[in-house]
Amino acid sequence: MLRILTIDDHEVVREGIKGIFAEPTGLAEFGEACTGAEALNLVRERDWDIAVLDISLGGRSGLEVLKEIKQLRPRLPVLMLSMHAEKQYAIRAFKAGASGYINKGSSRDKLRAAILKVIKGGRYVSPALAELMMADLSASDKPPHETLSDRELEVLCLIASGKTVGEIAAQLALSDKTISTYRRRILDKMGMKTNAELTHYAIRNGLVE
Repeated sequence: MLRILTIDDHEVVREGIKGIFAEPTGLAEFGEACTGAEALNLVRERDWDIAVLDISLGGRSGLEVLKEIKQLRPRLPVLMLSMHAEKQYAIRAFKAGASGYINKGSSRDKLRAAILKVIKGGRYVSPALAELMMADLSASDKPPHETLSDRELEVLCLIASGKTVGEIAAQLALSDKTISTYRRRILDKMGMKTNAELTHYAIRNGLVE
C-alpha cells in the first residue's frame, strides 16, 4: 500500500488527490496536513512513500517547508504541486530537494503518473520545464529576480499580479509592515523604484501570467 502525505491548505485539493487513488480500493493510505507545522509533525511521526506539497501554504512558503522536510527525512521524495507557472518556482524547488514539480492545472492522469514516478525514485518534469532547466544551466548571467529570496520572489509575483500590500499580508498571514519591508528589499535588489516597474519586469520574464 502506498503511503501518501498531502500538504495543502485547501481541502478540495487534498480530496482531489485522494480521489485519484480511490480505485482500486486499498491502493493508497493518506495523511493530510493543511499547514507547514502539521506537515512537519507527520513527517517526524511516521514514514511516507511521498509527500505532495503545495508551494503556497498561507503564512509559510512551501519551499521553506520543503527544506525542513528534507532536513528531517532526506530520502523522502517530495512532489511540488503549484498553481504558479513553472518558471517562477520550479528550478528553486529542485535546488531545494524536490523530486518533481507539477502545475495544479494538470490532468488527473498526469498527476497520478507524476506521483507514481516519484515514488519509484524518478523525477517528474514536464517537457517545457526540462527546456527551462537546460536554459538555466547554460545561462552565464542570472536574471535579477534570481537574487531574491524565496519569500521575496513570492511577494514580487503577488505585487505583479495586482494585489495590494494589505491583500498580500492577509494571504501570507504577515503584517502590512513586513510586506512593505519585503517590497523595499525587492526594489533595492532589482534596482527599481515602483510597482509598475516590478510588474513590467515580471510579465516580461514570465513570472506572472
